[in-house]
Amino acid sequence: MQQIPGSRIRQGPSAGQEIVERLAELGYQLEPKALEIICRYHGSKEDLLKRIVGSTDRSVAVIGTSQVASHLDSASISSAPSPQFAQSASPVPSPALVSRPSLDVVPSSVELKCDITGRSTCVGEYSDFVHYFRDRYAKIREILSRRLNSRPIESLGKSTTGREVSVIGMVMDVRTTAKGNRVIELEDPTGLLIAVIQKDSEIYEQSGLIITDEVIGITGTSDGNGRIFVKSLLWPDMPNQTAPLEKGNGCALLLSDLHVGSKYFIADAWQRFLEWLNGDTDDPSGLSAQVQYIVIAGDIVDGIGIYPGQEKDLAIMDIYEQYQAAAQWLNAIRKDIKVIIAPGNHDIVRQAEPQPALPEDIQRYFRKDMLFVGNPAWVTLGGISVLVYHGRSIDDLVLRLPGISYAAPEKAMIEMLRRRHLSPIYGSRVSIAPEHEDHYVISRPPAILHCGHVHTVGIARYKGVAVINSGTWQSQTDFQKKMNIQPVAGVVPIVDLASMKIRKLIFS
Repeated sequence: MQQIPGSRIRQGPSAGQEIVERLAELGYQLEPKALEIICRYHGSKEDLLKRIVGSTDRSVAVIGTSQVASHLDSASISSAPSPQFAQSASPVPSPALVSRPSLDVVPSSVELKCDITGRSTCVGEYSDFVHYFRDRYAKIREILSRRLNSRPIESLGKSTTGREVSVIGMVMDVRTTAKGNRVIELEDPTGLLIAVIQKDSEIYEQSGLIITDEVIGITGTSDGNGRIFVKSLLWPDMPNQTAPLEKGNGCALLLSDLHVGSKYFIADAWQRFLEWLNGDTDDPSGLSAQVQYIVIAGDIVDGIGIYPGQEKDLAIMDIYEQYQAAAQWLNAIRKDIKVIIAPGNHDIVRQAEPQPALPEDIQRYFRKDMLFVGNPAWVTLGGISVLVYHGRSIDDLVLRLPGISYAAPEKAMIEMLRRRHLSPIYGSRVSIAPEHEDHYVISRPPAILHCGHVHTVGIARYKGVAVINSGTWQSQTDFQKKMNIQPVAGVVPIVDLASMKIRKLIFS
């Protein structure tokens, strides 16, 4: 059980602030309404907090009224609100919470296959990192082993001198020597080795795509002293396939990065989108009537304190009011369309990925038939497999890989598929929680890989996989101007699930 920092919570006006600070030290936020309930509690607030924290899933970012109420009885709470919090109560309404949609009640045409929600195991100990990287290595090694007969690093002794050998390892470091040769440090559970790619090698240019923490296969000549002179490289990659992997029925719209609450949210374009989708405008093609699914890959709202000076860009300053406004826009979608919502780095979930679904206190603003999933998440739409990932690792790939830019995010997504991993670089811009299972490994080819985050529309097909980055509903902010980010707003990719053909609908 996590321990509450400090010794004894004081009574009186300072108690509320102390409670907030104590929980913040443990990585939790507290709804104002939940804080009010705790402050009205007659018993030991210290013991109450211990019970709340001890029973709260570590993937939860915000402790709400439901978590607090489950540890109380009505006789233990004062009937009068605490004067200190009477004016600062949350704008969240007080009806009973709506539970996270269960697979039992979700229509058979939509199914959540896998995400992190309710399954987090991370506490940040050394053993967690060991489990995480071993799981990554084992899963990708299995994929590579189907095409490469490799041996463990520890077996490369004197007996292998001058012989051609193959090894699968995780990249610890990549560097270029003064003579221009490329040196790769590889690791597997049995040991370490140095792989050398000479500057006049046919694979030298290809080796420039190697990044740290990915798992690759190499073949070369061993010197018997822990070095291999590399002749060929092998990435796990997708199986060779040119035709669409799966076929379904109806159409799916792929959206992301609504950023409701921002001054730059393009409400007029969203209204045009709703009118088209709901049949309120002429649609001679009849395409809108074929839409059965909408998948949103994160950043539903603009959030609070996400980047320096963000408050100047906000039209709605309260995070809960941002979600209430977002719910009004999304609830206006016609009810026969199945809506799937995943979070992003601007949403009210933990910043460390993988991220759980939006909290229950937020979900209750939305229609009960909407499906809330984590980031990343595997879902099926009428049997079509879709891998949904907000796409923050694109930041890392743009920095580390030649030829990858924000202007063409689909190229970064193809690199994810080649490496069979959504976020291969560890410890850079993306904060990844070391779960015992690596949820980013692409264990099987999806029919669709859907990302967002970079506010640019990108569409490609790679070995049968439809690769789609779905742009944004936010026009360019001053911060984006400084970062030279040119958003593509109000453009919606639509996928015909029968033919897997992709088109762009423009509402801006």
